[in-house]
Amino acid sequence: MASAGLRYEVSSEELDTISTKAIAAKESALCPYSKFRVGACLLTQSGECIIGVNIESASYPVGVCAERVAFATALTAGHRDFKAIAVSSDITPGVSPCGMCRQFMRDFTTPSFPVFRYDADGNYTLKTIGEVRLPMDIRRIV
Repeated sequence: MASAGLRYEVSSEELDTISTKAIAAKESALCPYSKFRVGACLLTQSGECIIGVNIESASYPVGVCAERVAFATALTAGHRDFKAIAVSSDITPGVSPCGMCRQFMRDFTTPSFPVFRYDADGNYTLKTIGEVRLPMDIRRIV
């Protein structure tokens, strides 16, 4: 399956790196209520890896997902071009980004942006952001 990443110009080495970092990031997840750990690693076009973890709050809607943490960190650092994201969870099959995350990722990527979803055993499934259902594509409205 390593060749699947090559379709999206993600090398085997890059895929190994982002998967390892996303899986390791789960250890830093702050999820005292749900115990549902999620780690993410966003790969920029310049080759930098930006980590994100889910962070919960006692006020449920205030928490943030790992994907949005990774994107917000990257955007704050000035990155605007992204190559791929790996998302890891402790369930099988791997977790799919929520609607808010899908919309957020779509606002800053193209439909061909690859999302590698890792499960509890370290296996992944691959979907592009264009293949997942989005709440709305703001680019079609404006």
